[in-house]
Amino acid sequence: MSSVPRDLSVTSVSASSIRADALFASALQRSDRPSPGQVRRAIAVAVARYGDSGCAARVAVTRMRWARTTVADAFGAARPDLARAA
Repeated sequence: MSSVPRDLSVTSVSASSIRADALFASALQRSDRPSPGQVRRAIAVAVARYGDSGCAARVAVTRMRWARTTVADAFGAARPDLARAA
């Protein structure tokens, strides 16, 4: 029997983790100095848009792909190998 309590297992995802993931994927920025109400709204919008599992990872991959391509286009460099970024 494991000494790790069941609710702390690796497969358990807490509401706090889901909220943090959704906030990361939202358009809200730290520099906005958001109020608690703005944070709650941003999380609700992100969860509605991306779902409640792994939304930050999907957004991060998509955004990095866009960033690399845009930088390459802006500076005339070769486009990055996007197959590796996926």
